[in-house]
This record gives sequence, C-alpha cells and structure tokens, in this order.
Amino acid sequence: MSGTGGGVRIDGNTLRLPGGVAVRFIRTLRLPETGTHRLPPGLGEFPLRRVGDYPDTVPADWLARGGVMLPVYLREAMWLSFAGTTEPAALQVGVGKVCAVSGKPWSDRLVRDPQNYLVLPRQPWLDGINSGKATVRQFVAVPLGLGATVEGQVTGEEVWGGVQLRAFPLAEGPLAAWRDARPAYAAGIPPNGPAQPGAAFGGPALMGAPAAPASAPAGRPRRAAAMGLGVGGSMRQQVFADDRPLSDWSTEASGRVFVHLVTPPEWRRITGEEPPPSPVDRAAYTRAGLPWFDYYDDEAQDLAPADTLASVKPVGDWLGDDHEPWQPPSPHQVKPLGDAPGKPVEDGDW
Repeated sequence: MSGTGGGVRIDGNTLRLPGGVAVRFIRTLRLPETGTHRLPPGLGEFPLRRVGDYPDTVPADWLARGGVMLPVYLREAMWLSFAGTTEPAALQVGVGKVCAVSGKPWSDRLVRDPQNYLVLPRQPWLDGINSGKATVRQFVAVPLGLGATVEGQVTGEEVWGGVQLRAFPLAEGPLAAWRDARPAYAAGIPPNGPAQPGAAFGGPALMGAPAAPASAPAGRPRRAAAMGLGVGGSMRQQVFADDRPLSDWSTEASGRVFVHLVTPPEWRRITGEEPPPSPVDRAAYTRAGLPWFDYYDDEAQDLAPADTLASVKPVGDWLGDDHEPWQPPSPHQVKPLGDAPGKPVEDGDW
C-alpha cells in the first residue's frame, strides 16, 4: 500500500508520529532461549537515519518504501520504548508485516478480536511478540533467507523484514473529551507513564559516544543485507487489552513508517558512519550489580497470547546454541516498576 509519511519525523533517535506518538528503539541484553526472565535493561538507543538522505547508497527498493533505518548486529536484541507519547494512540507494530500483538497479517485497520494494536501511553514499552500468558518472546535480529524470522515462520516467506509502525489517534469527540479531562494537558505537561527500564541506567555512558559521521561513499544503489526480527528468550511482560470501545479510535491512520534493519557493515557503507559497538555481555552486566526490572499492573487486563506467535521458535534453532554464559541476577538487582524538528520521513510503497 502506498501513502504519505503523515508528518513522521526523527527527533534525535526518537521517531515522532503525528498525534504525539514517540517511539525509540532500545539496545538490550539478549536473554537465554530457555526459561522465563525479568525485563532486561536498556543499553542505549539505536541511531536512526532517514532512508531518503542516502539516495546513492541505499537499495532502490528501500528508497521505494521510504522510512528510516538503524544498524543492528546478528542476534542483537531490542525493545521499543513509547516514553514521551503525549496523547492516547493505537499503535500497530509489525515485524515483517506480521502483527507482533495478534500474529495476523498486517492490516490497514484496527481490529479488536484479536486486538492488533497497542494502546499508548498505557503500554509503556514492548520487548517482543505476544506469545504467552503475560509473557513475550524477545525481539532478536536475524538475516532474511534462513526462515528464522517471525515473518518466515508465520507466513512461509521472507519478503519484507524490518519493523512497521502505524498510529491511529482518538476520534475527534473522544480526543476532545480526553483533553478536557486532563488539566495538565492544557498546561503543556504530558501525562507520564511508569518509569522505563534503562531510563536512569544504560544510555550513552554504557555504550560509548557515537562516532562522528564520515562522508557517505559514492556509487550506485546497492542491495544491502536485509535483516528481520526473530525471537529469543521469554520474559514477563503484559500486553494490555484496550478498555475503550473500538469506535473511539479514528478509522484513518495519522502516520506510518517502515523501519529497515541494517547490518553494521552495510550501515558503514550506506552512511559512512561507524555503527555502535557490540553490546556488553550479560554476565559482565550482572556481575557489575546493575539492575533488571519487573513490571506488573494488576488493574489492567492482559491480552491472551496469539496462537500463531506462540509456536514461533527461537533463532537458536536456526543459528545454533547460544554459548554466551548466563548469570542470573540476584534478587536485589531486580527493580519493581509501577504498580523535533527536522525533515519529514518519506513514506512509500509497502
């Protein structure tokens, strides 16, 4: 489907979609593929670049799809942060155009049964696919062509890769009612969700300062090594059910964006920049006494796991065992949580 970016912009490393939606892609520790674990910490943001800024070095099909890109290592894990979202929104999240919430094919409209969207800012973050009861399986990057991605396992094909986002605002009446009920909104103070894992930890101090960009190499558009998202270990995380009537939401999306995942060598070739260093290993992080997180909200209803996503196998089944040593955090390391200007991002055909 073709369309416009709808005013999607990059603000630092934050994607800002119309309607006050903010999305950041957070680097994190990869979990073991067996057992169920606490929420891993944030280790800094993935850098984001507009695809349209590199017309001479990105693949032609990427230019056609538009959007943004970020560098990711093989088997690197990530989570999506929605901190900074200022108004209620329904956000669809696709992994290779498979809904990460329902496991159904990507849809242009909101669906309630099964729910195919997240409710922001009620949902503070998403670490993986909705594959278990109050658990998700971690997003882990893998190349297309092996069959290891969620897309490959659910659809039998690996065509799209990447991550897809589409935001829907509240309809005019419910939005006006929400604003009237939020005195802080009129004062310009956004409603705050729970603290984010990694909001006070991780970040540039752990990852090192980004390298200064170099000149992008000249040449004809190339075919880059495409990446998608498979799954890793399981962790405790609720995916919240919407408590609004579906009719409260607009039937028209306010904005959408295609997020391309790039291998570090291709990132260097396309942008001329050095990718971030490889993430710290789990054992070193735990030995340092740094925190893990646990978040549960007993006032919210958790969505049932999606049957198609529950059967998705971890990337280790394709790439071999994970030999990185696992050192579980001690109880005192687990922290309970809770109960921009710039050019628009081009959209294209996808």
